[in-house]
Amino acid sequence: MRRLLALLMLLTTYSLADQPVLRFSVAESWSMPLMRLEGGQPVEGLLYDLMQAMAREAGVRPAYHVMARLRLQQAMEDGDIDVRCYVSTRWLNDRPGNYVWSVPLIQQRDVLVGRAADSSPVQPEQLAPQAVGTVLGYTYSTLEAFFAEGRLRREDSRSQELALQKLQAGRYRYAVSNELSLRWFNQRLPVERRLQVLAVLEEQALGCMVRNDPAVPTQALLRALVRMKQSEEIERIIGRYGQSSGEVLGVRG
Repeated sequence: MRRLLALLMLLTTYSLADQPVLRFSVAESWSMPLMRLEGGQPVEGLLYDLMQAMAREAGVRPAYHVMARLRLQQAMEDGDIDVRCYVSTRWLNDRPGNYVWSVPLIQQRDVLVGRAADSSPVQPEQLAPQAVGTVLGYTYSTLEAFFAEGRLRREDSRSQELALQKLQAGRYRYAVSNELSLRWFNQRLPVERRLQVLAVLEEQALGCMVRNDPAVPTQALLRALVRMKQSEEIERIIGRYGQSSGEVLGVRG
């Protein structure tokens, strides 16, 4: 029996070794529920589950390349990564021509957030000049004009969770978040201290970009994502972290 188990393990090891390696990009600014890093590698989270499922469907071994979000576009241009997920066409200044877009996978909604005492709806144009909590490297198109004019100032944090922690601590009065990260953050707080959504700033669909190269099973990956979307596997992954993709839309990353 022990010999049989050992043989099965050996065959499994060889099988995995024969699979092509696919390089996924991971933004170091991601935090839960999107992804949690441990020892510099992802170990859990919505995007981790999505990438693992995507690799299984396409029959490849995932390798995760963790980097600053500001380096992601250059890494794509240099061919250093094969797949970038959780990305919108609006976030790229110059879209690399050797990448193919997947079907839309997840909706995103960015919101203006205040502390529990600031529960009245407010629009950005109504805000007095002040700092607003943001995440380093993220683009907030509905606020860019206010930043450019100096009416509002960015106060960048390394991650979405840290931006919300600073808001909770009173470092600033308002911050920008996404509903999924906000609800994950709020679930740890008593009701009377939970952060409040004051305005919806933007909604958009996010997908993956796959490098179009003979060494990459590009079409197999794109078909895998179509199957996962049609079978509602992506819905089930999102559901593990609190909501369906039709109700909660993710963070920029």
